[in-house]
Amino acid sequence: MEWSSDQKGSIAESAIVHAAIKLGLSVSKPLTDGDRYDLIFDLAPGLIRVQCKWAALIGDVVSVRCYSCRRTRLGQLKRGYSLNQIDAIAAYCGDLDRCFYFPIDWLGGRTTIQLRIRPPRNNQRAGINWADDFGFEHLQSRALGP
Repeated sequence: MEWSSDQKGSIAESAIVHAAIKLGLSVSKPLTDGDRYDLIFDLAPGLIRVQCKWAALIGDVVSVRCYSCRRTRLGQLKRGYSLNQIDAIAAYCGDLDRCFYFPIDWLGGRTTIQLRIRPPRNNQRAGINWADDFGFEHLQSRALGP
């Protein structure tokens, strides 16, 4: 089945909420639209503003677009996220039925994150972001990333 981008966003958000609750996290949703974040996680001692994303599996790589896109009269407007708008991105990959979590300061201005699920055929090891390092299950310890 082919879903629209709105449907993918709704599926991703509900999967992320489900995964967070299964981890024992408290999850809140803003009552109004218009903010850059979709959810709030209580990662005691602090609250985290989370933007939810759909992640695509392309071969052995999970690809997460870390920007929003909308039509304007001048064409597509692509906007990234900043530290004053969100604290993290959570992504759901439907093909893997798995969620991932990225602190916004880790992104360093990147507009796309690529995570490998298997080693590359050329055996490269340097500079690779492994999907397992960013798995949602790490949210309990907040020990995310390399």
